[in-house]
Amino acid sequence: MRVPEALVPLALRATRANRAFVSPELARERIAERSLRPQSFHPPRRLTRPVTITAARHDGWPVYTVAPKGPAPRGAVVYTHGGAWVNEIVLPHWRLVEQIAAESGTTVIVPIYPLVPFGTAREVVGTVADIALRAGDRYGVVRLAGDSASGQIALSTALELRDRHELRLPRTVLIAPGLDLSWSNPQIPQVQPDDPWLAVPGGRVFSEHWRGDLPVSDQRVSPLAADLAGLGPLSVYIGTRDILSPDVRLLVERARAAGVDVDLHVGDGLVHVYPLLPTRAGQLAREQIVADLRD
Repeated sequence: MRVPEALVPLALRATRANRAFVSPELARERIAERSLRPQSFHPPRRLTRPVTITAARHDGWPVYTVAPKGPAPRGAVVYTHGGAWVNEIVLPHWRLVEQIAAESGTTVIVPIYPLVPFGTAREVVGTVADIALRAGDRYGVVRLAGDSASGQIALSTALELRDRHELRLPRTVLIAPGLDLSWSNPQIPQVQPDDPWLAVPGGRVFSEHWRGDLPVSDQRVSPLAADLAGLGPLSVYIGTRDILSPDVRLLVERARAAGVDVDLHVGDGLVHVYPLLPTRAGQLAREQIVADLRD
């Protein structure tokens, strides 16, 4: 069922989607709740696309492989899910993964990485890089994709692969990525009143747990702080009603200045991670993401 765009902000406010973000105390409550009662991360039983799903382990992590049925898949995509580094993968993520695999003819690798308070950027970025290298060895070419918090993971991993393995990826797709975990962009307060989903107070709490022993300026934490030269092409999706949009504009400006090819998609009046939502704009964005990741 498709939802009218105008109803999305109203629904988010009515359901208090931003509850864990509006205060440090509520963010800490969310972390405590998730550590005590972890969410399910399993793929849905009912698949909507012609794909197969298999499971394996990598350094103790569950890792799912979603492959299209029919002709041999071309290349692979490592997709890390968003959720403020504290929430598990949910159905809209799985539906996008299915669509990418089925319509792009590409294998999608979905690592279930450890969340805060147990997982940190140091461990997760390094392990996702290892998973991407193995996928490249097996499937010939690998791309990265991620949304929100995992947009940070995806871009930090692309930087890790560039620096430690001299690997320039053919495409990295970032959906409303977290880019600077200091939350210090002076334009964020201007966007905040229009954002029904995210807020700085809780975001800072999640970020502090996530960075672990790394400084907030480390590129494994805040990829916006990195030298971006030498990265492969980026596709970036952002709504204007998203407090992450000011940092996205900085990323695009700095990446292009460094010679990186950036394909920017701005959803005017749209909210955080709008490509994952059951709206007309979300549908069009998902179709473009499939095209971005097609070999």
